[in-house]
Amino acid sequence: MNGENASYPAGPTRYLAAPRLQWNCAVSKSPAPSKLDLTDRAPKLASRRNVLFGLGAVGLVAGCSRSMEFDMPAMGLDTTTTGSIRPQISVDKQVTRPELMYASFTDEGYQLPEIPFAKVDPKFRRQIVVDPTGEAPGTIVVRLQERYLYLVQPGGDAIRYGVGIGRDGFLWNGRANIQYGKKWPTWTPPRVMIARKPELVKWAGGQPGGLDNPLGARALYIYKDGQDTGYRVHGSPEWWTIGQAMSSGCVRMINQDVIDLYSRVNGKTPIVVS
Repeated sequence: MNGENASYPAGPTRYLAAPRLQWNCAVSKSPAPSKLDLTDRAPKLASRRNVLFGLGAVGLVAGCSRSMEFDMPAMGLDTTTTGSIRPQISVDKQVTRPELMYASFTDEGYQLPEIPFAKVDPKFRRQIVVDPTGEAPGTIVVRLQERYLYLVQPGGDAIRYGVGIGRDGFLWNGRANIQYGKKWPTWTPPRVMIARKPELVKWAGGQPGGLDNPLGARALYIYKDGQDTGYRVHGSPEWWTIGQAMSSGCVRMINQDVIDLYSRVNGKTPIVVS
């Protein structure tokens, strides 16, 4: 897939346990009244007997100090264990519950539809994992066989996204760089693709960006030795293809995920496809 050159724009979920209450009751005791006191106060005591009886229980509770202890296991990032997910609360607000990550929202004037994430294999949802790549922070790593894209983070973590890849005969691998990226890019099918699919001739001059554009909401352009490889990391309106090998060689992502990835990539970024 080709695009026009442009400068790059400037665990398992665990539920919080209910609080465990500890009651530390200290009931104060007053000295026993004398017999004279009891005699003098008898009428008053008799008239207030019922009131004191009721208040006794309240006083006991009021004399208790409560300390609240919470059993708070860390919250996972998704609903299913999928590999080495960090058992911690993510400080990254963009990696959260799937119903938030894949919700509908407006981007650059386009209304992205909600992704039915329950139909997406949990391992292909965006999540923070222990980095398995050994690459420097900021590197994008695509594991073709696993259908994962990793963005390496400092501190031994990586953000993992599910991807779709090229079918047999349309695979590229190696080390290169993301030269630039574009929002809602124009898609221009290469001549060889038009030869295979003549119906695409109408887009020989380029298909404008939009919800039906094969490049989706964002595209990252892969260059090697200063030359355009023709391959992209891009979004796709066909979320159901994630985890499959059916593209023409590009790495495709859920639109919400490629928007997230795009927001984290600054300038020329190394990419390793293996």
